[in-house]
Amino acid sequence: MNDTDRAHLAHCINLAEQALDAGDQPFGSLLVDGDGTVLFTARNRVGGGDHTRHPEFEIARWAAEHLSPERRARATVYTSGEHCPMCAAAHAWVGLGPIVYASSGEQLRAWRAEWGLPPSPVAGLSIRQVAPDVPVTGPVPDLAERVRALHRRYRD
Repeated sequence: MNDTDRAHLAHCINLAEQALDAGDQPFGSLLVDGDGTVLFTARNRVGGGDHTRHPEFEIARWAAEHLSPERRARATVYTSGEHCPMCAAAHAWVGLGPIVYASSGEQLRAWRAEWGLPPSPVAGLSIRQVAPDVPVTGPVPDLAERVRALHRRYRD
């Protein structure tokens, strides 16, 4: 984890806060080319009822439409929270490169349980379980605490 990775993750957390401010669940993600150029940004947009509007899924769709397979493989997805199984599968099917996340799905499940919220309707599988060949880095403890604060605000 270097300063550039941390800066990209901080950007993701800012996007997650934008999602929260818009009434959506707090998730945000970036697609970064192999040369460090930010190609696409996305935030959660599930507030309208379509729970497939996760930023990581939007990135996979965009990449499939706009990037060659070689460029996709060199791109990194940075995200505030670990991909859910749906997003991890889309990531792998599209052939994107590494994933770097601030907070894990395991952390989110623990926070939700601590706050007395119901579990997700989808099994809590990690990226490694869904897409075992995708390189993954995360969580990042201090940034995960920032993500936790956003989820607490969403809960309240």
